[in-house]
Amino acid sequence: MPQPAEAEGVPDELVGPLERGLSVLRAIASGPDVRHRPGDLARTTGLARSTVDRVATTLVRLGVLRAEGRDLLLAPRAAELGNAYLASCGLPRLLGPHAAALADALDESVSLAVPDRDGVRFLTQSTRHRAMAISFRPGGLLPAERCAPGALFAAHWDAVDHERWRARRAEDPLDTAFPSVPPRPTAPPDEVEAEFLDRVRKARESGVAVDDQLIEPGLLSVALPVRAPDGSVVCAVSVVSHTSRHTAGSLTERALPPLRSAVAAMESALSALSALSALSARGAAPGAAAGTTSGTSPGEAPGAMPPAAPGASAGPRPAPAPAITPAPTGAGLKEELGSGFLQSLARGLDVLRAFGGVRGPVRLSELARLTGLPRATARRSLITLRHLGYVREEPGGFVVLPRVLELGYARLSGLSLPEIATPHLVALVLRVHESASVAVLDGDDIRYVARVAGTRIMHIDITVGTRLPAYATSMGRVLLGDLTEADRAERLGRITPEALTPHTVTTHEGLDEVVAATAARGYGWVEQELEEGLRSLAVAVTDGSGRAVAAVNVALHAGRATPEESLAALLPPLRETAGLISADLAAVARFSRVATG
Repeated sequence: MPQPAEAEGVPDELVGPLERGLSVLRAIASGPDVRHRPGDLARTTGLARSTVDRVATTLVRLGVLRAEGRDLLLAPRAAELGNAYLASCGLPRLLGPHAAALADALDESVSLAVPDRDGVRFLTQSTRHRAMAISFRPGGLLPAERCAPGALFAAHWDAVDHERWRARRAEDPLDTAFPSVPPRPTAPPDEVEAEFLDRVRKARESGVAVDDQLIEPGLLSVALPVRAPDGSVVCAVSVVSHTSRHTAGSLTERALPPLRSAVAAMESALSALSALSALSARGAAPGAAAGTTSGTSPGEAPGAMPPAAPGASAGPRPAPAPAITPAPTGAGLKEELGSGFLQSLARGLDVLRAFGGVRGPVRLSELARLTGLPRATARRSLITLRHLGYVREEPGGFVVLPRVLELGYARLSGLSLPEIATPHLVALVLRVHESASVAVLDGDDIRYVARVAGTRIMHIDITVGTRLPAYATSMGRVLLGDLTEADRAERLGRITPEALTPHTVTTHEGLDEVVAATAARGYGWVEQELEEGLRSLAVAVTDGSGRAVAAVNVALHAGRATPEESLAALLPPLRETAGLISADLAAVARFSRVATG
């Protein structure tokens, strides 16, 4: 596994627990296996088993890892570390719409990538839905010599960069440290270097780079650099296709004109944002100056973004909604767990995440304010993060680097809603001993995308993929209730309710009333309307904007308890579960598209 430590000596103020914690996190994120045992991690990292155990305890309590038996897995909220870079650099929000418009125009996949030392790190991918799909996960790393953007970035390397690249090639000639690409066929190192340097020379002269099956057989791409107003290369945009549709020459001929237009639009967006930041820094525009917190990522604040690219029973009396208990703070966890909790690791991760709420280079004082840490503590974390290659110090402050994406972002960005929700459903079922499910709205129906059966002998038997009428289900009513009034009226107006049981609401007026009541009280309740004896309680699963994208429910036999007893016993843990799923979903989906399953 490549080690990210800088070439200079170890700084005196290095925070050891932070360095060791990130070493364990890298080992979990970069290996081919999803599940890891602490003993294996100790052998991989060279750390003592007791150290790995303390790191794991800390990362699990912070929500970065998840423990299943003796196995450790990445938890969805580890994506917040990569989100910090993506929000701070602003490129996905600012340039992503232009990449998506180009993909639509060409009907080919389009990606944005940035340089990461001698590699290429992908940020976004606008894909096409074909049987032979082409997709790079956001956060994935490729060797510079095996993709088109690499030649564009290497055109600006200095002697140190070239020596670093040669050292990596000598240590790993088959590219085994890059899980996104198949192993390189054996070739003489001199031949590999000569071929790459020739492509670099051509890219420098023409400003265009072509990948003719360098990554793997059949894959083609053509790339152009995107430059900042000062002329520096910010990223590269690539059009990606397959030999079944193009040759390298025909793809270049077809894609290059619209690709140039898209790059011009991207560079205009960068110029507009740069000008706005300069005005803000001089006090000529409202908002915080560059380098201060904005509460949103670059390009998200109002006015900060250049124009985008073209292109029947009401249920029992509701109880007050309980406040969601915030996650314990590092100080609270230290008091609870004592020496088993590495507070300096928690603080270092807080510093890393803080970059996501700040635009541009960040000064030490600002990071200390954002994290609530003493300046000296924040400074030691920054020294450690700089030594490990995750941040860089510039005249205006500290900048988070794309290497942060190696901390699990590529793996987490590919998670689906069922994968995010299922661990929480398992915990809920163990707690309430009833079946639990997640469903999405699909036309006039709900479609089950995740489910865990109850532990009782008699439990509700529904499988993933089952469709049920939204109007007669608790999850359907929650999702219908979240629609705008116009959309809700249109959706309910076209539904013809049927009497599935004697209790089913079958009039449009009655349906309007129960859906409105569901929206007002914040949970759905259906009592024997879908099936005799079946009771169901549901709440919304929301995305980062608060919009309901799914619903989670608990279903049980109506004779097991009174409605009031069921509500009192089930609503609090159900709301807690929905909050946990929503938080995980918001972390993963902030810059990646999450499939519903």
